[in-house]
Amino acid sequence: MATDKAPWALRWRSNTLFIIATVAIGLFTDLFLYGLIVPVLPFMLRSRLSVPEDQIQSYVSNLLAAYAGASVISSLPAGWIADRTHSRQAPFLSGLAALLAATIMFALGRDITTLVVARILQGVSAAVVWTIGLAMVLDTVGPQNLGKAMGSIYSFISIGQLMAPVIGGALYEKTGYMSVFGLGASMLGLDFLMRLLVIEKKTAAEYIDAIENDQGSPQIPEPRANENIDEASHEVSEGDALLPKDEDEAYKVREVSNKLMRSLPILICFRSPRLFASLCLAFVQAALLAAYDATIPTEAQSLFCFSSLKAGLIFITLDVPYLLLGPLAGWAVDHYGTKPVAVIGFGWMVPALTLLRLPADEFLPVSRNIILYSALLALNGVGLAMIGSPSVVDASDVVQRYDRANPGLFGDNGPYAQLYGFNSLFFCMGLTIGPVAAGSLKDSIGYGNMNLVFAVLSGLTAVLSFFVIGGPPKVLSRRSG
Repeated sequence: MATDKAPWALRWRSNTLFIIATVAIGLFTDLFLYGLIVPVLPFMLRSRLSVPEDQIQSYVSNLLAAYAGASVISSLPAGWIADRTHSRQAPFLSGLAALLAATIMFALGRDITTLVVARILQGVSAAVVWTIGLAMVLDTVGPQNLGKAMGSIYSFISIGQLMAPVIGGALYEKTGYMSVFGLGASMLGLDFLMRLLVIEKKTAAEYIDAIENDQGSPQIPEPRANENIDEASHEVSEGDALLPKDEDEAYKVREVSNKLMRSLPILICFRSPRLFASLCLAFVQAALLAAYDATIPTEAQSLFCFSSLKAGLIFITLDVPYLLLGPLAGWAVDHYGTKPVAVIGFGWMVPALTLLRLPADEFLPVSRNIILYSALLALNGVGLAMIGSPSVVDASDVVQRYDRANPGLFGDNGPYAQLYGFNSLFFCMGLTIGPVAAGSLKDSIGYGNMNLVFAVLSGLTAVLSFFVIGGPPKVLSRRSG
């Protein structure tokens, strides 16, 4: 029964689909505005700011890194605040204010300092949106459906990655700079409306005793301490055979004497090597994404003399496989575990990245070379779809086990926003280092060898995934037994 002052349209505003859609739109808007200027930056720096040609790649990489660096600094504070506030909505809205300010500065900026500050504000917004948004998803769907939910969200928001460079390049070439940010402002309006309307499940529970399972809408989740991990969908812990029969014993915390751990209890969960390894996966994933953003426009211009429009269009071949295969990869994570998907995904990236050197060798006519480059980018998109979900799902599984084994240790909201703060921190470190490393390597050893370096990094990550993600591999468990 509802309380006396239940919010208007409480039922649909707290509906699972609407909450997930709100988070997805928030992440979409962040990535859309991030990607909107990726194909525009080289041309804008040249024509609007008169940056010398030999410094274009360096400026592009540094502007991308400024965004990510601000996210690194902001991620942990965002998670810490979110786990100590009654509702995640207020900090979620605050991230939008930073994004609005960044968009205005980008639209009006006439010098490099203004652009750098705008990217920093955009990075702060990203930290808030990703940290709190992922925590809201887990609060809403529970750990047993997290892989599928994240796979679907990542696929949807990849539309932002898909559309933004194409639209940004087209608008800049056809109508000029201001129209690019006029579109960004309209996206911010929709984002603001949805963030204002959404009501979290736990907030809705204060007004009604239960939300009926109406037309497939799940009920309000039970308190975290009573949640059970679905064994059918959580095969991620392949090392369960090595744990005590009372699995919770392996995750119990006897005493927390360290003051830092009491104030930031998520640090306790780093006792499991799986948590740090899963965050490393997020770092590598982001570094790869940033390397593409930093080098594809300049490489396409160098190889094929592409305009900003064509440089944006080339991203379609990278993002379409990501869009189509993301939900399937998320489903595979939920049903087969994080280990096989992570190992196959990062292993796939090794040849996919290595082969990107072929177009630069120019052994085909230009028209066929463009087709070859597009096909190779599509292969890379397949790998990106596979590596999107394992990190966040495996990290969530570890923290869920600690939370369940130690009721009350992590406070009323649990440590999940702190977890996603760390996830955002590592992801944004990848976004910070990725473009700088890619730009520097491209300038010093060439585009093909740059991709070879990232291929080696992906191979090492596949090995890490085999031995650590989801627990020790079964083959080692059988031998030790």
